[in-house]
Amino acid sequence: MKKLTRLFLIAFIILLQLVVEAKPPELTPKIAKAKIDEFLTAHIVHKTLSDEVIKRSLQNYIQELDPGKGYFLDHEIAHWKEPDSNLIANVRLGIEKHDFTHFKEMYEQMLVAIERRDKIEEQLKKMEFPKDVKLSEFTEMTWAKSEEELLTRLLRIRGLQTEAAEKIEEGTKELLLKRLEKIRLSKQSEFVEADKADKERLLLSYCLKSVASALDTHTAYFTPQEANQFMIHVQQRLYGIGAGLRDDLNGLTVVSLVEGGPAEQSKLLKMGDRVIGVNGEPIIGLEISEAVELIRGPEGTEVKLTLMREVEGDEEKISKKIDIDITRKEVVLSESRYNTHLEPFGNGVIASIHLHSFYQDSKTSSALDLRKEIAKIKSEHNLLGVVLDLRFNAGGLLTQAVEVSGLFINRGIVASIKDYMGNIQHLRNFENNPAWTGPLLVLTNRASASAAEIVAQSMQDYGRALIIGDDFSYGKGTYQTFTLEANHSGNINPEGEFKVTRGMYFTVSGKSPQNTGLKSDIEVPGPLSAADIGERFSKNAILNDSIKSNFKDDLADIHPLHRFRMRAIYSKELEEKTDKWQAHIPSLQANSSKRMKLNNNYKAFLEDLVKMKDDDYPRENRKKYGQNDLQHEESLNVMKDLIILEATNKIAM
Repeated sequence: MKKLTRLFLIAFIILLQLVVEAKPPELTPKIAKAKIDEFLTAHIVHKTLSDEVIKRSLQNYIQELDPGKGYFLDHEIAHWKEPDSNLIANVRLGIEKHDFTHFKEMYEQMLVAIERRDKIEEQLKKMEFPKDVKLSEFTEMTWAKSEEELLTRLLRIRGLQTEAAEKIEEGTKELLLKRLEKIRLSKQSEFVEADKADKERLLLSYCLKSVASALDTHTAYFTPQEANQFMIHVQQRLYGIGAGLRDDLNGLTVVSLVEGGPAEQSKLLKMGDRVIGVNGEPIIGLEISEAVELIRGPEGTEVKLTLMREVEGDEEKISKKIDIDITRKEVVLSESRYNTHLEPFGNGVIASIHLHSFYQDSKTSSALDLRKEIAKIKSEHNLLGVVLDLRFNAGGLLTQAVEVSGLFINRGIVASIKDYMGNIQHLRNFENNPAWTGPLLVLTNRASASAAEIVAQSMQDYGRALIIGDDFSYGKGTYQTFTLEANHSGNINPEGEFKVTRGMYFTVSGKSPQNTGLKSDIEVPGPLSAADIGERFSKNAILNDSIKSNFKDDLADIHPLHRFRMRAIYSKELEEKTDKWQAHIPSLQANSSKRMKLNNNYKAFLEDLVKMKDDDYPRENRKKYGQNDLQHEESLNVMKDLIILEATNKIAM
């Protein structure tokens, strides 16, 4: 599959992209330099403005100014896009002296590009828009080589957008064109109409964004307005439809549905649907945050969505316009924190528990809920095996990852944190009361990240479980701190806030999933197996690292005054590394591969998976492969094999 320029985003409607600020933050060159120093002091890897960081910063700055590649021409920015050693040295020296001249030059070039764009827009008004333009034309755009190429590109994009808008109803084309012009002029006014002081603040804010994101994919600078918007959406009760959207040029594509959310419960919205209108108005060309604001509304009210859906035609798939009404309600993820499926097998059951996040509140936690659930199943059934499903689990509280791991192992180190100063702190499971000690599979996919990877990799390290699913997990092994959270006052700094990657976490083996992800023991492909999802596909991702293994816990990170007492309490019956389940991997993989080839639905899916690698985005189409979750279904089959193999071994012994 092509590397996507717009990386896969699972951005639930209740967590919106940040709005464009009303006014620039209160920055001066001196303050901006101080902010950069703060980034570097706290960052786990980059401590100086190295050549690579300067180069990335210049490239990011161009992207900040012209993210849609609709203004600059390639030759105008080539000097900054691929900077030579002299330019890099001069930029670094300038920043050290609070001089951002080179960033100002790029800003001034943007003003020239805006004048040209205005002239091109006048030409576009007199031209006929092309038909049947494909979205794939714009997935890996570079900057146009000439003004003619830029005009042609903008014309074709406009053709794509108007064709989508015209499918809503007659007359929407003109409304769309007016809206697009309004959006463009509003964005341009930030650059053109600002006074000298505001221009400097604006270019400095873009500079801080560029330097922060040059350090790694998770470090970021927020203007006060962006930070405020973030806190509003975290704190307030939001009402929407519970869907994840990807922003495309011709609408918003549905990429996920929140389990238990309004959209999922209605059964009207499907994966792959493209939303092109809300309450009769086209949303093509809107920022995703603006489009989502139209979808949100008071609880209990209805929102009308106009969709384009691919359906089977006589010979090939065709796009069909569909209008649906969905009743808004609060999207509460806690209602679907986990769910359980019991699979009858032999004289008992296999429990598949899908944990959606690692959570904790005043009443409960993921570890407590899972412990109760496993106890309940054991009291009512003969439990033979457990499949812990962590697919699409993006993480949560690291402490909960430790406690959930403790449901399946005895005492011992689960995770270790190495901070930006090189200090290592171990996170331990102190309980010696596992909820389940029998056969265990952990099901992951390319969207399993962070705390989910800690649990899965810890189980793999100790040999306590086998990992099954996509070839690798997401690969997020770093943690960040946010200055707004750290100051505890809730008051947003008028100079802006930032989050920075301060450390990396490892499991007991000393390995980290960072960038590489966790490799499955038994590969069973799923809908995301062809998707470019994960740190390895992210911009400026931090490379993998390792520390020494800690299966034998020497308590070196514990203060000497407490170490002796803790050793007496903690060091008995530590979890020991085993290869008990690993011996079955060859047989389990062989049986699984054979089943997938013989299963007509899975066979069709695997064949289509190859084709997905050439698409803009791998869309799950379960109608084509049957209604079942094939990946989950196969994980249950593998567990059945594991139970039989283990029982056979016991008889042989």
